[in-house]
Amino acid sequence: MSHQDRQLVDAVLANAPGAFERLVREHQALCWHISYRMVRHPEDARDLCQEAFLRVHQHLRQYRYESSLKSWIGRIAYNVALRCLERKHVVVFDLGEGEDGFDPIENLADGFDLETAYADRETAARLHQAIEALPPLQRTLLTLYHLDELSIDEIASITGLAGGTIKSHLFRTRLRLRQQLETVYGVSP
Repeated sequence: MSHQDRQLVDAVLANAPGAFERLVREHQALCWHISYRMVRHPEDARDLCQEAFLRVHQHLRQYRYESSLKSWIGRIAYNVALRCLERKHVVVFDLGEGEDGFDPIENLADGFDLETAYADRETAARLHQAIEALPPLQRTLLTLYHLDELSIDEIASITGLAGGTIKSHLFRTRLRLRQQLETVYGVSP
């Protein structure tokens, strides 16, 4: 945990003017990414972000400085979104055809370069469509890792999933995206 995070938490707990607003400003993008990728509806994502920050405010005294503030807030946002999906009986992840479980894959290098695939505008639009079609968990993990550039450890802290499970999801999701783009669009990223 950074010294700045500790100062910010202390300021919020001391009810310093503007401290909570600053906390929200600094972490609202992460909260939005998690919520929106999970539920895909802007109004629902906005409500979930408000609920997440309400919980942050209510439970900030319980924050133990064991992980970064970003990870702690991300975990709250993830849990709020996950509970929302569970209440709606939405399938959170899909094993895919012929997959019966998650084997930890320690090597993330599968040859698929998401950034290069995004370089071409047409491919980017197709990739975006394919990502949007993914189940909430895979969509969220992919976003956190490739777009928010969080480490596996940070994502594990947010989601509560084991590092190997996250790596497996990322590997299988990128493989699935590559296959979809190659099959449907004839694009070879």
